[in-house]
Parts: sequence; C-alpha cells; structure tokens
Amino acid sequence: MSKGSSIVKAVFRGIAVTSKTYTLEFGPLRASGVPALLLGVTGIVLAGGITALLARQGERLPETLREARGLAESLRAPRPRLQP
Repeated sequence: MSKGSSIVKAVFRGIAVTSKTYTLEFGPLRASGVPALLLGVTGIVLAGGITALLARQGERLPETLREARGLAESLRAPRPRLQP
C-alpha cells in the first residue's frame, strides 16, 4: 500500500467518524449523522438564496408586504351571511 492511499484512507475514516457525531434537533425533526449534515448544508444554501433574493428585490419589498397585508385583512374580514 502506498503512502498516498493510506493518507486518503485515513482522511475518509476521519470524515466517517466526524459525520456520525453530527446531530440536529429542530422541533419534532431529529436527524443524526449524514442526514443532519445534509440538512445543515441545505439550510445554509437556502439562507444564502433568500439573502440574494432580498438583495436583488429589496426595493419592491415594501410594496409586496403592503399587498400581503391587504390580502390577509381581506381573508379575515367577516363575511356577510344571507338571512333565510
């Protein structure tokens, strides 16, 4: 076995041991090991995407929030009932 392959084997063994120690608990969601690592990376990528979206669309945000508030108020408004 060459020195290079033994180094690679040791690195992958270290990664395997380290990935088993990851745990993630968020409300009823519990994950450990590789799934927890993947969920964490997904959260970071999602946060980066949202940040980029807000940076690009920042000037439209007040208008969008105003429209969303108006929609929520119209959905909560009491509806008139017909009298039998």
